[in-house]
Amino acid sequence: MNMERLKEALISLDLPHDDETMEKFRRYMEGILEWNQKLNLTAITDREEFILKHFIDSLLCCGFAEYKESRTVIDVGTGAGFPGIPLAIVSPEKEFILADSLNKRLKVVSSLSGDLCLSNVRTIHGRAEELARNKAYRESFDLCVSRAVANMAVLSEYCLPFLRKGGYLLAYKGPDGREEVKKAEKAISVLGGKCMRIEESPVEGFDHNIAVIEKIKNTPAKFPRKAGTPAKEPIF
Repeated sequence: MNMERLKEALISLDLPHDDETMEKFRRYMEGILEWNQKLNLTAITDREEFILKHFIDSLLCCGFAEYKESRTVIDVGTGAGFPGIPLAIVSPEKEFILADSLNKRLKVVSSLSGDLCLSNVRTIHGRAEELARNKAYRESFDLCVSRAVANMAVLSEYCLPFLRKGGYLLAYKGPDGREEVKKAEKAISVLGGKCMRIEESPVEGFDHNIAVIEKIKNTPAKFPRKAGTPAKEPIF
């Protein structure tokens, strides 16, 4: 029963919904819920809610041209693998790097994605402020996705340095997303971005918004600031 809602959403978003795809989603959910008994991975343990808030919510950007045209994607603050893993399941042609500051969580995500043979997924451990200063990652991605990590001003400093010029940040936000973006206009601009639009959820029953930020110029070398500073002293 609970997988039917996911299948309906996949069909409505014109995404793969064959038996193999559905089985990958099911196995990932069961794996996270099993590990959740030992590690704090998610507060959502009801399967219906898990499918709605972790799987369907993660897939809301799949119809965007910015997502479709990207090849390299970084998920900043992936946590238990959202939105990165659901996106990787339906987009085997893209390369995903899932970044998080907690290695325990990443080990679970890496193990489960390996079990599902998701060869397009790699995890990296570290704080965004430090990883974005690494030449291997700085300004090298087509797309950055991030969900429930920080307010928009702080998130911009975490995420925009990873994007190449012409790349996009898709920031998953709640119903107050428009207000958040408005307050973060200075930070977005200083870090090289520009808000192109805010998309409301295409799936009925969601009051979520996704802010679409284009990287229009290179991020100044002094950003991101040292670990902890963006959250303590946001750019306003």
